[in-house]
Amino acid sequence: MLSILTLNIQATSRRRADALLAWLTGRPEQILLLTETSSGDGTAHLLDCFRRAGCQVHHPPLPGDRGTAMISRVPLTVRPDITAALSIPGRAVAATVHTDPPVTVLGVYVPSSDRAPAKVERKRAFVTTLVTAIGGLTASERAHLVLGGDYNVIPRDHQPPYPGVWLPFEYELFDALTAAELTDAHQHLAPAVQPHSWFGRSGNGYRFDYLHVGTALRDRLHGGSYLQEPREQRLTDHAAVSLDLDLATPTLDTRPVPSTAAPATLF
Repeated sequence: MLSILTLNIQATSRRRADALLAWLTGRPEQILLLTETSSGDGTAHLLDCFRRAGCQVHHPPLPGDRGTAMISRVPLTVRPDITAALSIPGRAVAATVHTDPPVTVLGVYVPSSDRAPAKVERKRAFVTTLVTAIGGLTASERAHLVLGGDYNVIPRDHQPPYPGVWLPFEYELFDALTAAELTDAHQHLAPAVQPHSWFGRSGNGYRFDYLHVGTALRDRLHGGSYLQEPREQRLTDHAAVSLDLDLATPTLDTRPVPSTAAPATLF
């Protein structure tokens, strides 16, 4: 079984990183996609603890900005060729996992924006280049792709709909994923359930965080859910999203994660 979890860590502080570390090490998922990472001490401590435990950790440098990291306790090969043409390459991380058959995992942190023209164009450029990168994969890689992270957009059928808030290109990201034959894992597993992964100050809920799978993985979906504990425990302001794929999966020889928090066993 291959299990994947994505979580926005809200550019964790050093103090909050210990609590996040304790929660993440208590999870069973083998691959963690962490979004809104930073170049600060909190992210560095969190990733270093997993690295010292023998996990593969990949965090493209992005000084002064927020990015994405991948932590894995299963063997994989990093794929910078997939992310190199993105408008902000450090906002994404990609790797091919040595499962049977191989699966490519692409984690992304789409920029947020208000209606300020520069921010809108920054987000538009990232979305456009992301769609192009996915389209540039071979048909087999796209069929065996897991895309996940904080998309910072909502689909057209989101409840509540928030009319007038989103620009056409933001909705069109989901149109492009559908055209690429990528399936929203949660919607496939629980089509009648509308979760939210982030809440505004007024209490409005948004589904910003997702995991999508290619056609060859759709029937291998074994389970998955939105996990509200990180948000409810104030470890971050987002819920986590997980999925399980029925795939033969080798493991790395990992050790318990070292930290200054209460002892925890890796995953």
